[in-house]
Amino acid sequence: MTRYASPGEPGSVVSFQPRYDHFIGGEYVPPIKGRYFENPTPVTGETFTEIARGTAEDVDHAVRAAVGAEAAWGRTSPVERAEVLNRIADTLERHLEAVAVAESWDNGKPVREALAADIPLAVDHFRYFAAAIRAQEGALSQLDADTVAYHFHEPLGVVGQIIPWNFPILMAAWKLAPALAAGDTVVLKPAEQTPASIHVVLGLIADLVPPGVVNVVNGFGVEAGKPLARHRGIQKVAFTGETTTGRLIMQYASENIIPVTLELGGKSPNIFFRDVADLRDAFYDKAQEGFAMFALNQGEVCTCPSRALIQSSIYSSFLADGVARVKRIRQGHPLDTETMIGAQASNDQLEKILSYIDIGKEEGAHVLTGGARADLGGELSGGYYVEPTIFEGDNKMRIFQEEIFGPVLSVTKFDEYADAIKIANDSLYGLGAGVWTRDGTTAYRAAREIQAGRVWTNCYHAYPAHAAFGGYKQSGIGRENHKMMLDHYQQTKNVLVSYAPNAQGFF
Repeated sequence: MTRYASPGEPGSVVSFQPRYDHFIGGEYVPPIKGRYFENPTPVTGETFTEIARGTAEDVDHAVRAAVGAEAAWGRTSPVERAEVLNRIADTLERHLEAVAVAESWDNGKPVREALAADIPLAVDHFRYFAAAIRAQEGALSQLDADTVAYHFHEPLGVVGQIIPWNFPILMAAWKLAPALAAGDTVVLKPAEQTPASIHVVLGLIADLVPPGVVNVVNGFGVEAGKPLARHRGIQKVAFTGETTTGRLIMQYASENIIPVTLELGGKSPNIFFRDVADLRDAFYDKAQEGFAMFALNQGEVCTCPSRALIQSSIYSSFLADGVARVKRIRQGHPLDTETMIGAQASNDQLEKILSYIDIGKEEGAHVLTGGARADLGGELSGGYYVEPTIFEGDNKMRIFQEEIFGPVLSVTKFDEYADAIKIANDSLYGLGAGVWTRDGTTAYRAAREIQAGRVWTNCYHAYPAHAAFGGYKQSGIGRENHKMMLDHYQQTKNVLVSYAPNAQGFF
């Protein structure tokens, strides 16, 4: 067991600055209007740094810096860009513990998750796109003996990226890596709830990229995010967040007719067919872990498996084992490596989750475990903690239909295969889903019939860089990860060449 010292305490592996400005043109610059806001840690609820409060003027400054850098960066060779991405990956890997502790302190997640998943995955994404850009090829079409069509991949230019608060560093890596690989320059706005950890990363990698290639403007959505999405100097917007905000981002981007990629909300079903309980073996244990995956990252995951559908013939026994499994989840100090569930990212999110717990009770759902705010005592009493909560109810309830974004699971039963698919697809969302079965045919059929962009089969919450990720229905537009992501950050130039010596003969 390791208990990392909190930032500011003797022996801490990371320290935060008392104040962070905007990072524009390769240097830190204060906000034009001179305003800042306090940033508390979810661990204790206490403020640990101040953050520049950006406005349209700061966004314009950053966009102009990115425009100034785009031509030179876009002309660099894929080899040069790949080398930069690999150096970023190497640097993050060397400072893994410091970055993980910074992420945990800023977001509230258990440091063991940041150490084992968030930061290693961020490292891998930079390495993957370093390789992908070197392997990318254009296309040549010979139209006839004397006519050839060449297709070149060219950068879009300046892209705006708006990052969520649930995985601040990993989601930044998801967007930065393909954009930089493609030859774009970036203006990035971190979430106002978790703006500090990206600045720890900047402190490590700022000298690895030319000035103006990566710019960070802090601030609130309306004050900084909206001006970024509608700025005339931006050629694309990438956003991860809730669906209602995603609609607004689309509206803002449409003013300049630029593309958007949106990774939005979810209410993912996790289906357990009867054959998972045929044996009490390692696979059954794995399925039970899959049931408890709703608590990963405090449930603050767009693909959180927040609806568990269990076949009626195994419902009672499987659910009883699942509840027991969830009760064993250890909640504690996020910087303790034994802690399995930490704090919610903000007080606003804490209050939202608690309100939905009240809604579930009012709807008549049965609380099987949890159902309240957790007071962990001592310095953690001011932190934003919620007990892992399981409701038993009906898919028509609001707690089954609306995204809670917390450690709250809604459980119901189904009788036969068709019922499972009907319930799973009875949602506005279609980001993720889980299928658990020992039968290959059932697994294949269910994965194809569920309306979701990613269907985990006999696993959950795996996010490799080379697997496409994105939503159906109101869960978004476009895809993250995989080499196809380069298409979202590039445009195709067609050069159509005639090598014929003679005129075409029209005039």
